[in-house]
Amino acid sequence: MRKKVARLIASIVDVFYPPFRTLMPRRMFRYAACGGGNLALSWTLYYIAHNFVVCKRFFDLGTVCSLRIVVSPHIATLVIVFPVTFLTGFWLQRNIAFVSSPLRRGVQLWRYLLSVCGSLLLTYLGMKLLVEALHIYPTPSFVIVSLVTIAYSYLMQHHFTFRGHSA
Repeated sequence: MRKKVARLIASIVDVFYPPFRTLMPRRMFRYAACGGGNLALSWTLYYIAHNFVVCKRFFDLGTVCSLRIVVSPHIATLVIVFPVTFLTGFWLQRNIAFVSSPLRRGVQLWRYLLSVCGSLLLTYLGMKLLVEALHIYPTPSFVIVSLVTIAYSYLMQHHFTFRGHSA
């Protein structure tokens, strides 16, 4: 079933590849298409979670070691969205973009987690800067920060997570 779904998605993505053939290899186009789809999913989930699940509220987690822990709404929303987009992103990249990687799934998953944690850290710092320091609304801030992390993500996935794949 997984392979059928992956082949279907790859064939749909490949329909749009011919105009881009001179600009980039098929693998990079598939990466961009899968990443773009996952990015759109994350933006949509972020908007829904921030406005209708978190409802723009701060979360008081209580006191731990004499420190009061309060999570801002935009960071709480990141925590909600992350697991979904982590899993969909890994599945898409592994089964659509970097299918020829010789690395085992567990190794790929661990490396993907490490690379995504780097993206998550960049996102967290970017959200803190844009929302709390520059007072930009959370959803547009999330879009801006996401766009900044795309180059980092591609380089990490290409050269680290799925290293060894054939072009």
